[in-house]
Amino acid sequence: MDRITEQPSSHRDLEKKTIDELVLTINDEDKKVALAIEKALPQVSKLINAIVEKLEAGGRMFYVGAGSGGRLAVLDVIELPTTYGIPKGIINVVLAGGVEHLVEALEEKEDDTEAGWSELQNRNVTSSDIVVGISASGTTPFVFEALRKCREAGIVTGCIVSNPDSPIAAESDIPVEVITGPEFITGSTRMKCGTAQKMLFDMISTTTMIKLGRVEDNNMVHVALINDKITDRAVKMLMKTAEIADYDQAKDLLLTYGSVKKAQEALLKKQV
Repeated sequence: MDRITEQPSSHRDLEKKTIDELVLTINDEDKKVALAIEKALPQVSKLINAIVEKLEAGGRMFYVGAGSGGRLAVLDVIELPTTYGIPKGIINVVLAGGVEHLVEALEEKEDDTEAGWSELQNRNVTSSDIVVGISASGTTPFVFEALRKCREAGIVTGCIVSNPDSPIAAESDIPVEVITGPEFITGSTRMKCGTAQKMLFDMISTTTMIKLGRVEDNNMVHVALINDKITDRAVKMLMKTAEIADYDQAKDLLLTYGSVKKAQEALLKKQV
C-alpha cells in the first residue's frame, strides 16, 4: 500500500519561516480536508445508513481507535447523551490504553493486537452491533485485529482511514478512505488527518441523531438540562416551538417534563 500519510511534507525549512507564513500555509493545507472528504461522501452515507439501521434495530455502535483519532472519537461520543438525550452505551469507543487514560497518550498501546477484540468481548459485542475502526495509517494493529475478529464473528465493520488500499480498509465492509495527502509536518497525522476525522465524527453522529429522531427542524429537542446556559436555550426553544409567550411558564413546563420534546408532547395531549 502507498503510505501517503508518511510521505515528506512539501514545505521545507519551516524553522526559517515567520509566524505569518506558517499560519497561512497551515490554513492552506487545512482547506484541502473538506475537498478530500467530499470525494468520500458516498461511502460516508453508506456507513451512516448501516449505523442507523443497527441502532434502530436495538444494536450499538463501537468506534475502535488509537492515538489522536481514537481520542477524537471519545470527545465526539461523550457529547451525545447531553446533546441528544440518548442513553449512554448506544454509541461507544474502545480506545487503545483505555478511555480512562485518555489524556496520557499511551501510543505504545496501538501495537496491542489482542486488547481491542478483548474489550469488545467484555462489552458483549454481537452481530446486532456495528464496529468502526479509526486509523490514519490504515495499519494500526489494535484496530486491524479488532476488525478482523469482528468479521470472523459476523459483525458489520466500517473504518475511517487516510491511505488508499490499506489492510484495515480490506477488513471493513464499509471503508471510508479520506486521502488528505502528506502532512505539513512529515508524518504528523494529528493535523490534516485529525481534522478530517473530527469533521467525519461530527457528520456521522449528527446525521445519525437526526435520522433517529433526536432533532426536530434544527432543534435539539432532547437536550439534557445540565446547566443554566442549556436550560435557557431549551426554554427559548420551547417558547418558539410551542408558541408560549411567557418565559417563566415555559421554564416551569420544561423543568416539570425534563426536555423540550416531552413538554411539547404534554402540551399536545392537553389540547386533545
